[in-house]
Amino acid sequence: MAEPDEKDPVTRTVNRLVTERPWTVVAVFLLLTAGFAVGIGTDAEQQAGADQFTEDIEEFEAFEEMEEAFATRGREGGGAGATVFVRDDRNVLSEQSLLRMLEAQQRLEDRDRLRITGTSSPASTIARELDPGATTVEAQQRAIERASPRQLREAIQQAEEQGALGGVSTDLNPSAGSASTAQLQVSYDLPAGAGQSDRAALQYRTIDVLETVDGYTVNDNVVVFADALLEDEILQLLNDTAIVVFPAAILLIVFFLVLAYRDPVDLGVGVAALVMTLVWTFGFMGYAGIPFGDTMVTIFPLLLAVGIDFGIHIINRYREERQDGAGIDAAMTLTTRQLTAAFLIVTITTVFSFAANLTSPLGSLQDFGLVAAAGITFTFLIFGVFLPAAKVGFDRLREGRGFPQFGTKPLGREGSLLGVILPAGVSLARVGAAGVLIVALVGGGAAGAYGTGVDTEFSQEVFFPNEERIEQYERLPEPFKPGTYSFLEVISTLENDFDQGFIGSVTLYIEGPEVRSDATFREIDRATRDPPPAFAGDRREADASSVLSVTHQHAAENPEFGALVRQTDTTGNGVPDRDADRVFESLLDSPRGDQARSYLTDDRSATRIQFQLTADADATDATRDARLVADRFQTLEATPTGQIVVNQAVIDRITESAIVSLFVAFGLTAVFLAISYRLLEGRAIYGIINLVPVVVTVALLAGSMRLFDISLTPINAPILAVSIGLGVDYTVHFMHRFVDEFDGDPTVDVYEALLVTVRGTGGALTGSMLTTVTGIGVLYVALIPLIAEFGILIALGVLYAYLAAILLLPATIVVWVRAEAKLRGVETAAV
Repeated sequence: MAEPDEKDPVTRTVNRLVTERPWTVVAVFLLLTAGFAVGIGTDAEQQAGADQFTEDIEEFEAFEEMEEAFATRGREGGGAGATVFVRDDRNVLSEQSLLRMLEAQQRLEDRDRLRITGTSSPASTIARELDPGATTVEAQQRAIERASPRQLREAIQQAEEQGALGGVSTDLNPSAGSASTAQLQVSYDLPAGAGQSDRAALQYRTIDVLETVDGYTVNDNVVVFADALLEDEILQLLNDTAIVVFPAAILLIVFFLVLAYRDPVDLGVGVAALVMTLVWTFGFMGYAGIPFGDTMVTIFPLLLAVGIDFGIHIINRYREERQDGAGIDAAMTLTTRQLTAAFLIVTITTVFSFAANLTSPLGSLQDFGLVAAAGITFTFLIFGVFLPAAKVGFDRLREGRGFPQFGTKPLGREGSLLGVILPAGVSLARVGAAGVLIVALVGGGAAGAYGTGVDTEFSQEVFFPNEERIEQYERLPEPFKPGTYSFLEVISTLENDFDQGFIGSVTLYIEGPEVRSDATFREIDRATRDPPPAFAGDRREADASSVLSVTHQHAAENPEFGALVRQTDTTGNGVPDRDADRVFESLLDSPRGDQARSYLTDDRSATRIQFQLTADADATDATRDARLVADRFQTLEATPTGQIVVNQAVIDRITESAIVSLFVAFGLTAVFLAISYRLLEGRAIYGIINLVPVVVTVALLAGSMRLFDISLTPINAPILAVSIGLGVDYTVHFMHRFVDEFDGDPTVDVYEALLVTVRGTGGALTGSMLTTVTGIGVLYVALIPLIAEFGILIALGVLYAYLAAILLLPATIVVWVRAEAKLRGVETAAV
């Protein structure tokens, strides 16, 4: 039994506070907990879905500006919209269904509180085809009512031939005038400064109005899709997941803590420390104004994993000393002396692994790094100071009052089942340490190389569960049963009925006063010529929609406008290159005006080009070629955007973030460990030895991601860097205990020191691993797939870190001891 090291001021201070004034320490921590509890929810908000990862990305900022410009068409304030999917299996384009659509539009437009600037639908398009002068909903209703069935079919067919009949499902039969699904578009005009809650209020009121239309049943034959509603449903997913997962995780964690502690007082103190850690971290988020999003859900399992580990180590080491006959104060002094330094090393290296995410270009991952780093610091303070003080205080009460003692024996003690199993790594090291090390390094290298092929994924859809998982949740009793979700119906409708997913088209967005210049048509024409491989079209021209394509369509239909185009075309290629603003004005005032406004704002301050992609083009190809085309512009400045481009930009940043944070975390950890062990033990090599199992752990985790088809996403992007902290957590405890037992004495048998270490610290590591893997692994049942995958990765990371510490670290130590003895040319009894 080693003597306390009074040279360490941190340990000396902790020992004095814990043993001399335990209840004062407990009171201070409880007061701090109350203070942090007040901060929970203060000035913070919830974030969910894909939008939280797209902030400050140029492509997304351009996308938002484009959406606002074409939604508001030059008006002050902000724009917002909603899409209403109307289904009629008999025929959504029948006279009755078209009139019902127009009735819905009229009721929406008549509600002043909805701030609706306009509605559109196939019904209004068909009515204008019947009567070009039908500009109001009432006039369009009259046009539909007066039309014969034959006239109605002809109007549908003509609108389809002209490309004006948008928002109709792919099962459209123009000659029969039939389809099953249509889209009704609603546009709002929000006041300047309006936020998400204002937008959501309008969209929910829209649902209320639609419910009043005879024959419409929302979430049955009518489904409303809007950004605010979608975000609310994603937040609901978070809540529904929490209601099921958190109780299950708590039950499993408490169950294994009962097995690890086997004492109600120790269990109560350990659980209280875990709760305090979460309260402090939530409170910090509130005071710092950091929103609670999907990435934040993953922080708390990580903190629980480290907290469980710290708690079991404290109690287990204390029990070892008590079993050897030490008193309460002496046992805790020795425990904190030995573990405080280890805890501090683990804390700082884990902070490095979390804080490495501050290098990420994604704001949400920067928030993750900051909150996680703060949380692990709180974990160190609570488990390194509060828990020992509370343990001392309660044990003194029990000793003085004769309270019954429960489980007091340490885990992994000699003669126990764990005591028989845990020395397996020492036995392997005795038989062939070099072989174990070589096999581990080769296997880890192969796993790491395999893991470099892991996919990266980002889209709104990755946040949604599949129908099978929702059906499983729906079988649960109240209050665990989930709410109603419409997004699955929206996804199915978009993919099956409109041949599109959540991703939009590849778009080039152009804004600024130069749009009114004579160069605009010429620049658009240049952009669509000689398309790159990902863009559909023939060899000479891309399949693209723009104000130029609408100009050509209208010129072919209207001789007067065609003459204007020829007058302004000095090269004879059909592209106006002078008096462009005059052509714009005439086009916007024509029957093709509404179609032109899809590509040119009323004030001619912005325009856009939408490119169709080839069937085999992926997001990477599409984004690369969009940027190539944008570079063709000379006078105008074009920005590639659209959901495909935005998602790919996030994917690029996710990959960059994962790689950079991994190397930053590894570099900082390596330097810190080397310096720490140099200062504490006089040997930097101990820090390097610590990293061998950690490298293997990270490599195995990367390989497992690819093996289990888990893509790199914004939620799990930090996992590789975080796995360094998890690995160090296990190896530092093992190494620190081994150094205390071995102490570099060549007369001490290394295998005996390893056996003492693996039975003492190994028992605590086993209890920590089982509790963490089962408690955190329960995230696998989460409703949100990304959180379920994160639970799998954390459980695997902890399991790999444990196995590497127990099986690989002894062999690494033996190889080092042998090599050192050989280099020094000394005979040793150590091996």
